[in-house]
Amino acid sequence: MIIFLSIVILVNTLVNLYLFYRTKPLVGSASDTVMWIFRAAFWLVAFAYVIGRFTERSGAMAVAEPFIKMGSWWLGAMLYLTLGFLLVDILKGVNALFNITDILKFSWQSPKGQMASIGVYAVALVILVIGYFNAKYPVVNTLTINVNKPIEGGKQRIVLLSDIHLGTMIANGRLERMVRKVNEQNPDVVLLAGDVFDEDLGPVISNNMGDLLKNLKAKYGIYAVTGNHEFFGNVNAAQAYLEQHGITVLRDSIAALPNGFTIVGRDDRQANNMLPQPRKSVEQLVADANQNTALILMDHQPYQLEEAVNNGIDLQVSGHTHHGQMWPFGYVTSKIFEVSRGHKQKGNTHIYVSTGYGTWGPPIRTGNRPELVVIDMVNNL
Repeated sequence: MIIFLSIVILVNTLVNLYLFYRTKPLVGSASDTVMWIFRAAFWLVAFAYVIGRFTERSGAMAVAEPFIKMGSWWLGAMLYLTLGFLLVDILKGVNALFNITDILKFSWQSPKGQMASIGVYAVALVILVIGYFNAKYPVVNTLTINVNKPIEGGKQRIVLLSDIHLGTMIANGRLERMVRKVNEQNPDVVLLAGDVFDEDLGPVISNNMGDLLKNLKAKYGIYAVTGNHEFFGNVNAAQAYLEQHGITVLRDSIAALPNGFTIVGRDDRQANNMLPQPRKSVEQLVADANQNTALILMDHQPYQLEEAVNNGIDLQVSGHTHHGQMWPFGYVTSKIFEVSRGHKQKGNTHIYVSTGYGTWGPPIRTGNRPELVVIDMVNNL
């Protein structure tokens, strides 16, 4: 964890150094006082997210919240400002070699360079605003899958949610709309596939989000598994909070339902790093399950999908990837994961990886839509 944090801080520092020197010319020939104010403000914003997260853990929410919100927006701005300035720098470099146009012949300190900087900031701002509204209004995606197992009534409806990230950035308004939208689907089962909480439970408790979670309705119950963010916070406290508000948390355990489902819930793979004993394998978990029932595996991170296939799982639901959340990171997650988003069938096993309902870090999605997934499971016996 220390190594990871060190890498994050180093990358954050280097990226912001680049942005600092591309932004600095906008201050121009300002007085020393103005320049010092600019430097202090820039680096405060650059490290606002880190400051906010550490402050949040101390319980000082009144201080943490504005830093987290400011830092979250800046994380999104960092991406598109960096891409914008890099694009201009590359074009300037190519132009210097081949003398294509006078438009790109300028220094960043010149009036033309200042206008270019303003243009990069303006484009980034437009992208962030569009991404914010895209993230705020999830879509409902529907899917029907056939299994060769008995299912009550021949059809049962699952509502799948992952990566809600309840906390400072995803709070009561978004949660209330989510609960209403879930209940409108009239689900038989609701599955929460990890990262229900962002990290620290402080803002969840102070905003009494549990009372909203209690309003989720499903004929056979609401089931959740842990995600990596539950482990980044306090996983036992997260489990207790969910269970106090009517949600069954499956941690390397199974639940047999009367509608012909057996829900298999794995602890997140982060458990291998943070608990004394590694999490159970899929083989261990299904050993005591009724193989004649529809086996539904909840595993937050969609690694090693062949485990589900080899152990007779009918449906695996996962999240975690956000499919990159912001363009162009979807290309990265598509290389890391066999399924970065959506549905895939491997043998008799159906796999669905959700892009997630909420956001991590920036409250912005530019690479895909957030989603609530409705899965109608039917049998073709």
